[in-house]
Amino acid sequence: MEKEALTHPAQSHALCEPLCENLHMATNLAIDPELLEKALAVSGEKTKTAAVTLALREFVARREQKRLRELFGKLQWDESYDYKRERSRS
Repeated sequence: MEKEALTHPAQSHALCEPLCENLHMATNLAIDPELLEKALAVSGEKTKTAAVTLALREFVARREQKRLRELFGKLQWDESYDYKRERSRS
């Protein structure tokens, strides 16, 4: 419930303004209404803004994961490296 209270646009803006130094901005977008309604329904969010924000976060996370997956098999590992020995303070 606490999260929902902080995601209300007026409240989140009031909290964010001193913390984020106005890094958020209002944006007008032409979004397919049917797609937006579907996103709202499947996300479980209460507002369109929250649904779009969640969708953008998930999009960014997936793209970042894709970049990491592309590295598999490209990095060379030193089999003799002992991470536990490197952690010791002796």
